[in-house]
Amino acid sequence: MSKQIRMNAFDMTSAMHNSHGLWKHPLNVRTSRYKDLDYWTELAQLLERGKFDAVFLADVVGIYDIYGQSRDAAVRDAVQVPLNDPAFAIPIMAQATKHLSFALTVSTTYEHPYAHARRMSTLDHLTKGRLAWNVVTSYLPSAARNFGLQEMMKHDDRYEMADEFLDVVYKLWEASWEDHAIVHDVENRMFTDPAKVHEINHAGKYYRVPGPHLSEPSLQRTPVIYQAGGSPRGSDFAARHAECIFVGGPTPAQTKQYIQDIKNRAESFGRNPDHIKAFTFLNVVVAETTKEAEAKYEEYASLWSSEAAKAQYGGSTGYDLSQYSDLDTSFEYKHTEHGQSRAASLTKDNPKKLTVREVLNGFERPGRKMSIVGNPQEVADGIQSYFEAAGVDGFNLTHMITPGSLIDFVDLVVPELQKRGVYKTEYEPGTFREKLFGEGQRLLPAGHPGANLRRGISQDG
Repeated sequence: MSKQIRMNAFDMTSAMHNSHGLWKHPLNVRTSRYKDLDYWTELAQLLERGKFDAVFLADVVGIYDIYGQSRDAAVRDAVQVPLNDPAFAIPIMAQATKHLSFALTVSTTYEHPYAHARRMSTLDHLTKGRLAWNVVTSYLPSAARNFGLQEMMKHDDRYEMADEFLDVVYKLWEASWEDHAIVHDVENRMFTDPAKVHEINHAGKYYRVPGPHLSEPSLQRTPVIYQAGGSPRGSDFAARHAECIFVGGPTPAQTKQYIQDIKNRAESFGRNPDHIKAFTFLNVVVAETTKEAEAKYEEYASLWSSEAAKAQYGGSTGYDLSQYSDLDTSFEYKHTEHGQSRAASLTKDNPKKLTVREVLNGFERPGRKMSIVGNPQEVADGIQSYFEAAGVDGFNLTHMITPGSLIDFVDLVVPELQKRGVYKTEYEPGTFREKLFGEGQRLLPAGHPGANLRRGISQDG
């Protein structure tokens, strides 16, 4: 069988995600329903009908307040606020589905590994092994202040802390409880064999965690690890830990180059590069005809909020676009402690040097260069072409209106991709890791730093 496209739905448990200003669209029901259980079960069932691999739940723990040195633009246009805790939506969606998996974003900067390990084990139990963790280090100064810090931790220091955070949770998930520690021996009055439960006795720069882990091992023990680090320090972190990476570039060739760089780094850390899947972002506007799709795109563009888009960009990069007054000067890269890959995307990583005017104009409408607009055949052509040229394994699909854009994709694009043999018609059995990497691969593979910590564990469990 030829390589098939994997698809995640990129979402947030908020009134709006990245479709800035489109909360005004009359069919964007998420705006009012994102707080309802039924909304999330219906969304999960739609995605499973479309054979999506996972719903990827992004998250932030602060408000975007860099643009104009104010939170007003973000609050006014619902830029990822109001926002609920995504962890609580996962069991609801899992109960309504059988195969769809769930990637939960959790920051290593503002959580504690001991509590986090229990929450992830719990969710992996409740989903029957359909859980992934998107590891982030968080970039909003407002989050730092609300968690009691005077200022945001420096970018590379956040990754140093994240490395130790993962070391702790790997020990809790992989080394604390042996296989078959639960014996449920009524005759000898022993539910758990104490000899098979171990302290981890971690003592590091940031954490002291004696253990043991509070939860018994889940099907995957360690959830599938997602990561999107694009800076040199972030790329090393992804290469060391990630099983699924997010990459992006202005061309398929550059995306392919980023993927190879991460895989080369992974190999230098003693990992098998085949144990990493690569995803990039995808936005689609599709209709039965090209004319109808173009009309849809123009309708969405008429509701777009450039102020909201600038607010989101400001928080992710640290660049306050309200302060750029000389429109004909070059838009240059400057170091901040925010997201460095996003800052580089319009500066040093862009194939053409942009002026401030060009950058600001780019926020006036939804990004057409990063969208595929057309009829089902045209959209499938675009997806397949990028998939083959860039060497990605799949896509994180955004959506202009929810669930309308996803319904269009499931009903119009998925059948076309299935006809071409590049998209699954049935799910593979097993846990999320097995669906990604093959039957019997429910645990971290050999060579992964988490797998290297195992004690009393067999792959067959």
